[in-house]
Amino acid sequence: MKEKYEIMVLDDEPIVCKRLQNHLQKKGFSVETFITGQEAMDRLAQHHFHILITDLKMSGAEGIEVIRFAGKHSHRIKTIVISGFATNETADEAFKAGAVEFIAKPFKLSQIRKLVEQLAAEIRLENKL
Repeated sequence: MKEKYEIMVLDDEPIVCKRLQNHLQKKGFSVETFITGQEAMDRLAQHHFHILITDLKMSGAEGIEVIRFAGKHSHRIKTIVISGFATNETADEAFKAGAVEFIAKPFKLSQIRKLVEQLAAEIRLENKL
């Protein structure tokens, strides 16, 4: 992987953030983690991330709000939703807000890594066009 892809992980469970961060960093990605939607939006306003991995249900600013905010500030960001509240309705809402993938919790780290690698390949192709 030549380009260092920047990933934001947002989940109100610190252990989820830590596990994703460790796993993805071992694969060569740059990862920043946040446990509140407001912190994430503050950072999104000042820094470009290639990929956003976010939970949906959190206190304060929820994942849908963060996805919409990210789309306004970085229209090329790719978003993966991870949620323990996986229903057709929450998935539809996430996709309408701009998510490109929706994964139910619990998930395997390898599943997220494969999606991130696929999205990084898409970004690489888009940048060549």
